[in-house]
Amino acid sequence: MKKTVAFLTFFLLLLALTACGNKSGSAGGTQTDLAPEAELVIEATNYQFDQAEYHLQKDVPVKITFKSAEGNHGMLVPGLKLQLDGKNDSAVILPKEAGEYELACSIMCGSGHGTMISKIIVE
Repeated sequence: MKKTVAFLTFFLLLLALTACGNKSGSAGGTQTDLAPEAELVIEATNYQFDQAEYHLQKDVPVKITFKSAEGNHGMLVPGLKLQLDGKNDSAVILPKEAGEYELACSIMCGSGHGTMISKIIVE
């Protein structure tokens, strides 16, 4: 029970931080008028993303497309102010700071949801 409450508290805090963020924050953010120079497709199946890590270049606009191949999933990268799912499945972002950003499933998808984590590395 304590683990469930702790997990839900963490998830709600994560969502609140994402909702409060400015879309043009220092690490990057979604851009509606920016032409992408690169493309990244992230695919989710039950309890995992198709790669353990994804690599992007700093200051290069990239179109990120999310596909849920198996199950009901979404993706959330708070550090890049990016959230995608089945309805909103792509966005163009401009990563402005190098670093590692956690990528997690944003839709409660079952018993393996808590371990459905990957990372995006901006070089």
